[in-house]
Amino acid sequence: MRLKVYIDEDVSFSFAQALLNRGVDAVTTHQRGDDGKSDAEQFRYAAEEGRLIFTHNKRDFRILHNEYLQTGKEHSGIVLSDQLPVGIMLKRFMKLWFSLSSADMRNRLEFLSNWE
Repeated sequence: MRLKVYIDEDVSFSFAQALLNRGVDAVTTHQRGDDGKSDAEQFRYAAEEGRLIFTHNKRDFRILHNEYLQTGKEHSGIVLSDQLPVGIMLKRFMKLWFSLSSADMRNRLEFLSNWE
């Protein structure tokens, strides 16, 4: 099954739009009215909906990933990215999207920098 994405509020909307233009099922925190919600709330929503979360917030989401694994909770994946131009993030993300399934991303933390 193809990856579905939940995009954190720190990531530009133009990145989300670029994904949508390429057929990626992507939703943003802003579209859902989730701006200002805690990282834990956003991560829980993504997990419940079977969406990986795409974020620039490396520190907090690494902690959440570890907490989920330590407590036996499951999530749909995390993609951590530096703040880069949209074109670079898009190129790297599409490599990941074509290479991994939702099953591959289950409980996985992935750095977008590994997809150059």
